[in-house]
Amino acid sequence: MIFFFSILFYTWGAPVFVFILLGTSFLDFLLVRTIHRSNEARKKKILLIISLTINLGLLAYFKYSNFFVGNANSLLESFGLKEVTWTKVIMPIGISFFTFESITYTVDVYRGKHAPLKNLKDYLLYLLAFPKLIAGPIVRFQEIADEVIERKENIDEKLIGFYRFSIGLAKKVLIANVMAEQAKVIFDTDFHLLSASTAWIGILAYTMQIYFDFSGYSDMAIGLGKIMGFHFPENFNSPYSSKSITEFWRRWHMTLGNFMRDYLYIPLGGNRVSSKMRLYLNLALVFILSGFWHGASWNFIVWGAFHGTFLILDRIFLVKLLNRLGSVLSIAITFIIVMMGWVIFHIENDLSQVGLYFERLFDFSWDSTFITLSNFWPLLFVAAFFSFLSAFKAGKQIQDFVYGRNSYSLINHGLFLLATICLFVLSASSVISSGFNPFIYYRF
Repeated sequence: MIFFFSILFYTWGAPVFVFILLGTSFLDFLLVRTIHRSNEARKKKILLIISLTINLGLLAYFKYSNFFVGNANSLLESFGLKEVTWTKVIMPIGISFFTFESITYTVDVYRGKHAPLKNLKDYLLYLLAFPKLIAGPIVRFQEIADEVIERKENIDEKLIGFYRFSIGLAKKVLIANVMAEQAKVIFDTDFHLLSASTAWIGILAYTMQIYFDFSGYSDMAIGLGKIMGFHFPENFNSPYSSKSITEFWRRWHMTLGNFMRDYLYIPLGGNRVSSKMRLYLNLALVFILSGFWHGASWNFIVWGAFHGTFLILDRIFLVKLLNRLGSVLSIAITFIIVMMGWVIFHIENDLSQVGLYFERLFDFSWDSTFITLSNFWPLLFVAAFFSFLSAFKAGKQIQDFVYGRNSYSLINHGLFLLATICLFVLSASSVISSGFNPFIYYRF
């Protein structure tokens, strides 16, 4: 049943691409099964390379071909040469997520971490399970391989899942959508007309939008997974309470970070390289590629390099300095660095506009006339409250309770079912009544 609805879900969103996905998945399934059955190391490695080439080639063509051809044409134009004729490629939604999961399947079987699935239907269920298909989390094969075949379901897990789904839906539609509407108003304005105060409000709104939107989707996926008997990994752990950029990346989009660590950083040598320069090069490369994974535009590459630079600085001196400053200052400084990164991340296709927005942020032309929506300030307070709550010991306990991390104690709590129903009804009403519901993961 889950398999059927997953196919239907993807076909509804991308009817043309479902055949490409099914075809390449079938080929990948056969290759990995042959890898597992083979006793020849050389043959296994060749098949591994073929499988990775298919998966990465699919991603490169659909996600990055427009980017590379566009840049090549710009270069040709600068030399007065004829541009390459090109029909723009439309990107299948969710391609980055299911490509990475295909890679984990191939590599985990090749490394002997788990046997491959016995039939194609189970493999497609692993790839296409609709709760995680569009916006993650990235679920590595070894994490749910056994649950793909056999899942244990019980009413407690289903209740916890429904609660977690309702939390995620509330984060998305009650907080993130309002933050998104505020950010859109400001970022759609001519940046030359922005005062510093309005520019700061814009990036603060976007900072809260992307966190509550993305973590909200992850919560919904985890919740739906529990209802179905899956246990998807956590993807966020209060990242804005981090005391350094290194810590931020242990808490933000954790499944992507774990993927990049285990399937790229460690194979490059990880921390066990012969020199610090090689270590710094590995960090820079991993984060530049991580940025490029987010979107086919120069701003994402620059954003990845931005974070890679701060990770290197953390290793050289910055973590020690922040530790001396104390928790409050280190959290504040890290949060500001993260916000500066979101400026680069958000403004696509024109790095000059990124520079202009930074000028507006730091031109000190404070203006008491803000461009704000009526419901922005109270929801910004709510967003900030939950973003930084775990920075305090008592706050972490409250947050664990609210987010259902101590879920089994919630089941016996008198307010559990009432809170779940209220959150769900309130969120559903907001979706129905509002025509503004942005989806920011189309480029992933």
